[in-house]
Amino acid sequence: MRRSDIHAAESVECLNRALNRLKDIWEEIGIPEDQRLQRTDVVRKHIKVSSASFQTSIEPCGSVGRAWCLQRQGCGFEDVGRTMLQLEKDIRSRLEVMMKQKSQRVKELKTLSKQDRELCDVMCSVPFCIDMDTVPSLEQLDSYRSYLKDLTKEKDRRHGEFVGIKRQIIVCMEELDQLPDTSFERDVVCEDEEAFCLSNDNIAALQLLLGQLEDRKTENELVCNSYRSKIQELWERLQVLQEEREGMSDHMVQSRKKNMDALETECRRLDELKIKNMKNVIEAIRTEVALFWESCYYSLEQRRAFTPYYDVDYTVELLNLHEAELLSLKKHYQDHRELFEGVTRWQESWTLFLQLEKKVTDPSRFNNRGGNLLKEEKQRADLQKSLPKLEKSLKAQIDLWEEEQYREFLVNGQRFLQYVEEQWELLRLEKEREKNERQLKKNQQIEHDLMYGTAQQTPSKRRLAGTPTPGKARKLNATSSIYGSTPNSTLRSAFRGTMCQSPVLRLPMSASKVSSALTICVQAQRITFFIFYFYGLKIITIF
Repeated sequence: MRRSDIHAAESVECLNRALNRLKDIWEEIGIPEDQRLQRTDVVRKHIKVSSASFQTSIEPCGSVGRAWCLQRQGCGFEDVGRTMLQLEKDIRSRLEVMMKQKSQRVKELKTLSKQDRELCDVMCSVPFCIDMDTVPSLEQLDSYRSYLKDLTKEKDRRHGEFVGIKRQIIVCMEELDQLPDTSFERDVVCEDEEAFCLSNDNIAALQLLLGQLEDRKTENELVCNSYRSKIQELWERLQVLQEEREGMSDHMVQSRKKNMDALETECRRLDELKIKNMKNVIEAIRTEVALFWESCYYSLEQRRAFTPYYDVDYTVELLNLHEAELLSLKKHYQDHRELFEGVTRWQESWTLFLQLEKKVTDPSRFNNRGGNLLKEEKQRADLQKSLPKLEKSLKAQIDLWEEEQYREFLVNGQRFLQYVEEQWELLRLEKEREKNERQLKKNQQIEHDLMYGTAQQTPSKRRLAGTPTPGKARKLNATSSIYGSTPNSTLRSAFRGTMCQSPVLRLPMSASKVSSALTICVQAQRITFFIFYFYGLKIITIF
């Protein structure tokens, strides 16, 4: 038996005992039977009324609680095994808590909805989809809060982008001397920043407006730069005074509308002045043309092909021809600037290499001070390595250029690689010529020494190992004078490395004597001549 059944049986038993006791009391008092029945009916009715009132009180609370639970998507009340009093008490307590939660959630929903409307007004977006007539769940409120948080971040990002673009638009309009024309431009520049609608369309329109203004600004800068370049050229050609140039200093830097108008006016003035000074202008252009001819390595035939360069009839047509030629040369140089600069580097390196090669054969370079000889040798070795690398790099660039242009790349009227090969060949021939000249001079000196003897030379301060002191040399000369009775007798020291000639004067030998002397030298035992050149001192040793 259930506990509730036991409680019900006990309650019925207690009620029966109470009624029996009540009947006993009525009998003692002497209440008639009909009144007893009447009083019993009153008690029964009172119990029924109490039960009905409990049911009436509980039913609305239960309905509200069940509806609230359904809105919260939760479970209903558990009223099994409870008395009416307990059930009423629990329902009222839980209903009070639920009503508080409902009030809080509805209040928060209204707050979030208000914030959502404000953001939607600023960003022109669609409100969050939620039913305002029902109580939201915790998950719905969390989702709503997360949505508004992301929307607020997006609003702040768009506002920052709007402020940055607005500043750039104002700067561009100031530089262009332009006022807002359309209603959108006035909304951007003149109205309050907080009142601007931060929709995607408006942000895109802002970016488009900024792009248009920047393009217009770039066009003005290009026009102003072209004016400035032309003004600078005409100033140089016309030799305009510095005082007149300083009056345009502000306009030569800024590119606003007023600056562009001032530059255009100056160009017209200089064009009129150019017509008045035709000869001077043409001569100045010819000087520039000659410089570009040099920079572009034009050959003599290419230069002579421009016949107006040699015309002396200074007319407007001649001026136009020179200006067109100058523009063509400038374009040609700019198009192939990297190649021309590479050729220039090679030419400078080659010139320095030739200078260092020429110093190699100069005996005076051994008298250097401060280590210049080592520096020159290191520099010559570096150039000897770098020149072929530079030539290889230029060859690759020239080959690519010739493939693109379908013509040969000429330097001074001939192909650059051919020109390089010719320069190396000329250097080789020059070295060969110098070598032959030195050999011929050496042979002539040997023949002269054989015919007339070796001339005594003053020893230098720096002597080789074994070179006698001046005192010993004087003694040796004295000995040579004593034993110098034989014609052409020359005493040579094999170990001291010096030679002393007899002071006796000799007549030149005839051709027959020279021939016989040479024959005797050939038939004699091995006689070897060693010729050393060391700091200008010539030593002949005979073994």
